[in-house]
Amino acid sequence: VILRRIPGMAGAQTSWFCVIGGATGDAQPDAVPSVQGTLPHFIQEPEDAYIVKSNPIKLRCRAVPALQIFFKCNGEWVHQNEHFSHEYKDLNTGLKVREVMINVSRQQVEDFHGPEDYWCLCVAWSHLGTSKSRKATVRIAYLRKNFEQDPQGKEVPINGMIVLHCRPPEGVPAAEVEWLKNEELVSSLTDDNIDTRADHNLIINEARLSDSGNYTCLASNVVAKRRSATATVIVFVNGGWSLWTEWSACNAPCGRGVQKRSRTCTNPAPLNGGAFCEGMSVQKITCNAPCPIDGGWNEWSQWTVCSSQCERQRTRECNSPVPRHRGKMCEGNSEATENCTDGLCTQKRSHSPTIPTNSNDVALYSGLGAGIITVAILVVAVMLYRKNHSEYGVDVIDSSALTGGFQSFNFKNTRQGNPLLLNSSMQPDLTVGRTYSTPLCFQDSTDKELFDPLPDIKVKVQSSFMVSLGVAERAEFHAKAPAETFPRDLSRDYCSTMDRRKKGLLTLNGPFSSCKEPLRTTGVFGHHGGRLVVPNTGVSLLVPHGSVAENMSWEMYMVINQGEASVQTLDSCEILLGPEVTYGPPGLDLFCPVAMTIAHCAEVDAENWNIQLKRRTQDSKWEEVMSVEEESTSCYCLMDSTSCHLLLDQPGSYALVGEPLTQAAIKRLKLAVFGTMEVGSMSYTLRVYCVDDTPHAFQGVVAAEKTRGGQLLEEPKMLPFRANTFSLQVSIQDVPQFLWSIKPFTTCQEFSFPQVWCSNQQPLHCAFSLERYSPATAQLSCKISVRQVKGHEQILQVYTAVAEVSLLLFYCTITSQTGPKAFKIPLSIRQRICATFDTANAKGKDWQLLAQKLHLDRNLGYFAKQRSPSAVILSLWEARHQDTSDLDSLASALEEIGKIHSKSSPKDQDELKS
Repeated sequence: VILRRIPGMAGAQTSWFCVIGGATGDAQPDAVPSVQGTLPHFIQEPEDAYIVKSNPIKLRCRAVPALQIFFKCNGEWVHQNEHFSHEYKDLNTGLKVREVMINVSRQQVEDFHGPEDYWCLCVAWSHLGTSKSRKATVRIAYLRKNFEQDPQGKEVPINGMIVLHCRPPEGVPAAEVEWLKNEELVSSLTDDNIDTRADHNLIINEARLSDSGNYTCLASNVVAKRRSATATVIVFVNGGWSLWTEWSACNAPCGRGVQKRSRTCTNPAPLNGGAFCEGMSVQKITCNAPCPIDGGWNEWSQWTVCSSQCERQRTRECNSPVPRHRGKMCEGNSEATENCTDGLCTQKRSHSPTIPTNSNDVALYSGLGAGIITVAILVVAVMLYRKNHSEYGVDVIDSSALTGGFQSFNFKNTRQGNPLLLNSSMQPDLTVGRTYSTPLCFQDSTDKELFDPLPDIKVKVQSSFMVSLGVAERAEFHAKAPAETFPRDLSRDYCSTMDRRKKGLLTLNGPFSSCKEPLRTTGVFGHHGGRLVVPNTGVSLLVPHGSVAENMSWEMYMVINQGEASVQTLDSCEILLGPEVTYGPPGLDLFCPVAMTIAHCAEVDAENWNIQLKRRTQDSKWEEVMSVEEESTSCYCLMDSTSCHLLLDQPGSYALVGEPLTQAAIKRLKLAVFGTMEVGSMSYTLRVYCVDDTPHAFQGVVAAEKTRGGQLLEEPKMLPFRANTFSLQVSIQDVPQFLWSIKPFTTCQEFSFPQVWCSNQQPLHCAFSLERYSPATAQLSCKISVRQVKGHEQILQVYTAVAEVSLLLFYCTITSQTGPKAFKIPLSIRQRICATFDTANAKGKDWQLLAQKLHLDRNLGYFAKQRSPSAVILSLWEARHQDTSDLDSLASALEEIGKIHSKSSPKDQDELKS
């Protein structure tokens, strides 16, 4: 008889349990009998468990036959009140099964301090004794955040081996590792070329081009999942030479020359930064081409005997020398014949002189007279034709009048690199000289005459008729050159809106709280016209010459509205592609349309975008004016790669909105990184901005950084952002670990797709905070990777000196220019072009040909309704080429038109004269 003491409640009476049997309580049976009266047998033993966060775990035991089951943890009995037990009968064996469960909390495990882990086991009693279960350990599960070793990016040749190392964070239980490639799981089960070994490394035995991508090590256990830094793997292909071509013919027609053969680096072509082929792509050898030898006659043969026709012959051959190597044949006849009367002639011939008959004389003199009359008629016709066409003035204009009198111009930036860049001369890739034009910025400091005066001459076109272009007055064009130029992309303001459409109309939700006051510019324009500019926004308004009546003037304004607007329908979403622009005043009355230019951020493609021009009505709603792919007689819309040029008759507020039709629709983003050094601190902050790629959007970023004392650390770059609903990731890489530290878990940040696509009225930006280990650290170099998941990626290379200096910005502040100096084409030339091409001829309206040669030949119905179609076409050309200051395209177009007219048939010329 064995008595066992069972602990009771605190302060309660101790319980005793009586066991009768011959075996000791600690004996473990070698076999389980199939009848009653045996030692307890455990059907279920407690299993190792992990406490996740603060959730307690449950330990269970089941034994048969068992009168009682109690848990013992860390050598001490668990209080009986903490046990949850019940008994049931096993239907298969008929034996009673007892099951017991206890809870173990996180606090119990943390309070235990022993040489081993917290453990528990079960002790079961029967009539014959006791049995013990296995020990079950209970541990607190965790997974640290930092990887012990992140995978590193690699560049490997094709067919080479790729090994990416990964040591996951410390954790309990040990973390399991998986690999992601471009956010998709990599499995060695589906690809024999990939080996994911037990040491967590990823091995690609033979690299393929398809193995290029962004790889991430993913560690996980019962607590959490952790992602490593992304490692970019680039599989490159070194170039290989193709076979040599055949030797070319000798390039000298006679004597010493050169033969050559070539090969190309296309077998294979270098890919992904692979090395170009070494060696020469062209081989040359000397050659001697035989010179041509002209043929020469040999001596004449003897005369033959006189024939019965009183003739004899002699011959010679062209063999002295024989013509060779493309030499000329002998000139002259190889045979000669003459009459002979040496007695052998048997034919009777009359040798009296021949006297012409009267009929022959008549024919001869008639032919001579007809020829003289014909020549006289042709001379008279040519004189009449020239006289008639001399009255047309510039019916066809020779382009030499433009190229001789116009001078295209560019302002060359004297600074090496971007004037906003800090220490731009440190790295070769940041000191590339650039040429910037200043079409939307004028300064009053200096005037430069860009057109030499055209002489009072008549320009002769090389054709069958003369064109008179008299230039009596001076053709002058003045532009006010800035004292210091700047990149147009670096002085911009941001105000992006998401437009939601209801019932086909735009609904304004009111101004956004963080937006600035509307950008406004004004100017007074008279009969000579001019240009109105909102500085640094890519927005301008061209008022053509003659649009305002003589002896009148208008005070015109242009405003960029910086409120938040949205457009929404049940099945589509439109976004604003550029700033909302208003021009006025409302009662403006002009004789011809104005040309408005608005920068946009769309990759224009009719298959992927539905882009529309919309106008705000008097009740603050928006209505569709036209689609850019449709033709309209109310306005004209010309979409270039970065700007939209509009011809407008009616003042008001206009906006360019786009609706993506497919996931391939692209909106351009401008990426820029700025840095600031906190005063009296070891910290340095990098701010990465992602804004719509328009000058207006970026101007707000520059203005904000000016107040912070930020430095532009790299030339802004463009990132194509697709409408594929995937997010945008920004990460910092290659930070020198021994010089700088970065806050944990901030190396990779992410923007959701709606944030980027709809912009939410503010520039998106994220910040990386770094700290120097030593004040002696004066340089910072790293990479900023900005990529869209399953999309494009851009790398911003940062290499800068850490200094506390102020930001130097260059702004354009001149907003308007009036008179001839605002235009590229001098007024005299413009008037003559209009006078010529607005006149009809047999081939139709000449302005249609002008529009075709200037690549403005769509929506011709709009030009046809204008008082002077040519003037409107030239205004649109001026607006389109305001950035380039280049007149070559106009000169080339006029030259081609002159050639077309010079090749016209005499019939066409007669029609022109009539």
